[in-house]
Amino acid sequence: MNKKNLLIVLFLFTLSTSAFAVGGDVKWFSLKDGMAKAKTEKKPVIVDFFFGAGCPRCEKLEKFIYSDPKIAKKINDDFIPIFIDLTKQISKEEEELGNKYDYRNDCLMLFLDYDMNILKDPSGKKMCFVDHIAPDIFIGYLDMMKAQMKK
Repeated sequence: MNKKNLLIVLFLFTLSTSAFAVGGDVKWFSLKDGMAKAKTEKKPVIVDFFFGAGCPRCEKLEKFIYSDPKIAKKINDDFIPIFIDLTKQISKEEEELGNKYDYRNDCLMLFLDYDMNILKDPSGKKMCFVDHIAPDIFIGYLDMMKAQMKK
């Protein structure tokens, strides 16, 4: 195989991998691939319905949370992160998941177990923040959600 064909094959392989990066070193998965991986590894899931540029919440998550190496490592080690890009057409399955948990065509973050059930904090609440959460509070929340999986 010549170098040109090898480069094309490597490029196509890179495009076809199920994990991708949005911010920092978080290795995001599609809903289908992420849920399959979560079931296999018995790990909790973070689903982020994400708009990106122009959305204060999404921009702050990307800048202060997902780009933090300590948080990215914790997410990659302890969770299966699933990214749903709301700037593109979402799949029927993505829309059904969002609708199940109060999605209103807006950004939304869900913490789920590997059977797609919502994980709530010990007070019974699901995480909700309008536009910003401090990194240390987010790390504490990740620890709390991981602990919920052990119950």
